[in-house]
Amino acid sequence: MRVLPNKNNNLKAFSVLALAMLAGAAQAADAGSPCGVPGLQTCPQPFDTVLPAAKDMLTWNQADRVVGFRNTYRLYQGDVFASHGAKPYPLPDAANKLTDIHYSMDGKQLNLADYLANQSVTGMLVLKDGKIAYEHYDKGNTPQSLWTSRSVAKSVVSVLVGVAIKEGKIGSLDDKIVQYVPELKGTEWEAVSLHQLMQHTSGVVWDENYASADSDFSHMTQCEAKPNPYDCVLNLVKSVKRKPGVKPGEVWSYNTGGAWLVGRVLENATGMTIAQYLQSRVWSKFGMQQDGVWHALVPGKVDMGGHGFNATLRDWGRFGQFVLSGGQLPSGEKLLPDDWIARSTHWTQAKGSVTPAAPNGQYGYQWWYNAAAPDTKGEPKKTATSDQTFWALGIFGQTIAINPAEHLVVVQWSTWKNAETPYSLYDEQALMVNAVSKALDTK
Repeated sequence: MRVLPNKNNNLKAFSVLALAMLAGAAQAADAGSPCGVPGLQTCPQPFDTVLPAAKDMLTWNQADRVVGFRNTYRLYQGDVFASHGAKPYPLPDAANKLTDIHYSMDGKQLNLADYLANQSVTGMLVLKDGKIAYEHYDKGNTPQSLWTSRSVAKSVVSVLVGVAIKEGKIGSLDDKIVQYVPELKGTEWEAVSLHQLMQHTSGVVWDENYASADSDFSHMTQCEAKPNPYDCVLNLVKSVKRKPGVKPGEVWSYNTGGAWLVGRVLENATGMTIAQYLQSRVWSKFGMQQDGVWHALVPGKVDMGGHGFNATLRDWGRFGQFVLSGGQLPSGEKLLPDDWIARSTHWTQAKGSVTPAAPNGQYGYQWWYNAAAPDTKGEPKKTATSDQTFWALGIFGQTIAINPAEHLVVVQWSTWKNAETPYSLYDEQALMVNAVSKALDTK
């Protein structure tokens, strides 16, 4: 996220998103569930009775942003993905707890308390060898709070595509996506493969600029506020053009419209919504503790593949643990192809993906490479295995960082003041994970 040249610091365009959330809230209020979402019978805690007005999102203070983020599942229509009472995957306490970390930035010596303050952290979980080394909640969040993920959801969808590949529901990543989404025939997406779509190298022109009310991203959020959001989003995504001379696979450009299509490929290939597939394959089988909610465009039929995953902190961590295991269930059943994680984190070197901070590329199958930039004045900038860490990243500081070599999963919930800036916040996240690795390795 931190190195995207076409993403702007300014959040003015999120006023459009605020309107979408307001419209969704009105729909959710009539959902006929004690929690505002059909099928969600146990309400997350705290269940805030007074929510900040979505139309005021741009002027939310930090306290209002916390309440808004932990209630996003109530601000849109949603599909529940349930645990079905499965025995929760155990997350025992680690014998060696993480009590502090030490790192430096810009000549300052910092610790864990500094990090939590700098990052506006509202929840953090550190799993080492599958055990809880550190767990933190702030601003009223609890182990029963559902927190919104933003683009962390893209990585969840990526994993589900791997499951569908393993099951044979998706034939090959080399398949053209039009095979699964025939509505794309005759559009600029027609020649794009699923591999290219997941690596965001489709070559279509998509404006992800959050600052422009006329960007494709902003138009998508407007669609989400309309009575028939699915048709609106589909027509928007179908209408995009290709930059002359740019073929699929040549240029990397972050693209939420394309990520939505990844979700549509998955749904059409499996005959299930993202929430249904997640529930039936992972959530109820791995042993998640609490039901979650996925943002739906058409409840029970179409979910939002680019964002919309809402779950508890420990269940975010359990999902990270599932990925760290290579997709293995407690029963021993392997849901992912043996090479799926390696393929997912083989970073594309298409133009735009390679940067000084990511010399081998920064993006895979909707997972990120995230390391402190070379000119970052901070330590520990690297560890022996830090290049093996891969990241699910969402705006405002949402994170799942996974390092299989160290059996380490780090989850972070945050309410950054701005969606993605300053970029030093990403540098600090990388320094933090490295500092956690060092602290736990010395115990």
